[in-house]
Amino acid sequence: MSTSRLVLLMLLLNVLTVAGGVGVSYWLLKPGLEGGSSEQVAAVEPVEPSEYEFFPVEKVIVSVRGEGREHYFVLDLALQADASDKPKKFEQVEPIVRNSVVGYLSSLPFAELRGLKISELQERLETVLFADFASKNAAVPFKHVLVNKLIVQ
Repeated sequence: MSTSRLVLLMLLLNVLTVAGGVGVSYWLLKPGLEGGSSEQVAAVEPVEPSEYEFFPVEKVIVSVRGEGREHYFVLDLALQADASDKPKKFEQVEPIVRNSVVGYLSSLPFAELRGLKISELQERLETVLFADFASKNAAVPFKHVLVNKLIVQ
């Protein structure tokens, strides 16, 4: 087979490959190009926003040792729960929350605690609180812990 025929054969194969790719892409994207059918639009229903109940746990003060001196962290937390007809008794769990938060945060080194992002701090506090409630066989009346204020001294 001569070189010119080989080049022509390769060109023909490349053109067929590109045309096939364009055809398959058009076939797959065709429903999206038509603007979607009304059946697909009707199937997606808006989700009702959830209502929440919040309980503040203010002024949780934590003392942390670091580089030869004491540092203080002051946190304002909010416990988030789903709203319900039956009122939650947040006041009864506040001492457990304070104890768990102070116990956990005071065990961390100052540099690590200072370097935490708020979202990571919230995740860690949730994990610690859920574990502490489970160890005490107590019901957890909230779903999330929110950090409303963080002061470092």
